[in-house]
Amino acid sequence: MAITLNTKHMKEFVSDHELAAIEPQVAAAHKTLTEGTGLGNDFLGWTTLPRDYDKEEFSRIKAAAKKIQSDSDILVVIGIGGSYLGARAAIELLCSPFYNNKKKDTPDIYFAGNNISADYLNTIVELCEGRDVSVNIISKSGTTTEPALAFRVFRDMLEKKYGKEGAKGRIYATTDKAKGTLKQLSDKEGYETFVIPDDVGGRYSVLTAVGLLPMAVAGIDLDQVMAGAAQAMEDFSDPDMAKNDCYRYAALRNILYRKGKSVELLVSYEPAFTMMNEWFKQLFGESEGKDGKGLLPASVVFSTDLHSMGQFIQEGRRLMFETVVEIKKPKKDFYIQSDPANFDGLNFLAEQNMSVVNEKAMQGTVLAHTQGGVPNIILEVPQIDASEFGYMVYFFEKACAISGYLLAVNPFNQPGVESYKKNMFALLGKPGYEDQKADLEAKLK
Repeated sequence: MAITLNTKHMKEFVSDHELAAIEPQVAAAHKTLTEGTGLGNDFLGWTTLPRDYDKEEFSRIKAAAKKIQSDSDILVVIGIGGSYLGARAAIELLCSPFYNNKKKDTPDIYFAGNNISADYLNTIVELCEGRDVSVNIISKSGTTTEPALAFRVFRDMLEKKYGKEGAKGRIYATTDKAKGTLKQLSDKEGYETFVIPDDVGGRYSVLTAVGLLPMAVAGIDLDQVMAGAAQAMEDFSDPDMAKNDCYRYAALRNILYRKGKSVELLVSYEPAFTMMNEWFKQLFGESEGKDGKGLLPASVVFSTDLHSMGQFIQEGRRLMFETVVEIKKPKKDFYIQSDPANFDGLNFLAEQNMSVVNEKAMQGTVLAHTQGGVPNIILEVPQIDASEFGYMVYFFEKACAISGYLLAVNPFNQPGVESYKKNMFALLGKPGYEDQKADLEAKLK
């Protein structure tokens, strides 16, 4: 298990003396994080989670997953942001983007409550017709608009189909350990509950019950996931940047930011990584984008996006750098056969594995983009499996925390996300927002 930082294409963009100059700042950020003396220090539970997770709850998660596998054709996971991105990323990366279409002995998994689209919700409701369904509602409070609306719909569906007694055995709530609307309802109705720890923020919660229950239902080995994260926790505990690829990555991205790069483009050459890109964007965007500062996290999947975004990356404004996640070995390779007619002229690609072609596409793209003035950081991942996933999650979480402290922001809060909610509530006529409603409607006219 490892992520190896490859910086051979960075030499013309970041010098050794620049890395040496930022090293004391990285050491200070490490000290702040490990001693818990910085901003947001009440949300550091993720730092030791791979070692200190609740073993009793871990066993209950596995048991609940087996029950869902035995009595359900579908699991509907209801949550938004950090309450769904990590689990969905894990399932698509480790199982398949086509997970629901594959022949398997685990339930289909659909994600609801991450938008307010009537069409999206209706489609999932239709897919559940005539099939046995369980629901995992994930919400710290139980009142977040998007998941609360979806839960209202699916709770009603289950109660009509199975009765209140039958429904309660099919509803699993991942929520606060002691307080909040959802916790109170769960205790009243008898739903099995799992805990969102008070000291772990949503975007850092994939290795808690938030991500682990849906992952277990999909058949992912949770022990391997946590073992990988524990290994990363050990590997990235040394403040010496020369021995810590996670910290050097954080340093490089901050140096590039200070030199005028405003966008970090996360690049993968595997479509199964698409939702990992989305998880990454929330992790870094919500952690760093405040106080008028922060890199804009963006993403592409090559070679697909080379035919859409490639032109801009190659010759557009020099505002970005790329962080390339290079997966060294596919889960299963594909051998390219020769065609005697060679009608497409592609026999030069034949008699080899497709992974070789993908690798050469990556190498050619890195060279083209760096020659075009776009720095490329490469993160080499040996292969994709449950342990590597856990390792990768911890790598990015810790890099994000160190980066946030280097940027002098609180990496663990998100004050800006409340602004749209207040406007939405006022426009919808929520009690207590009457004055704002009139003002906003006047501005919309």
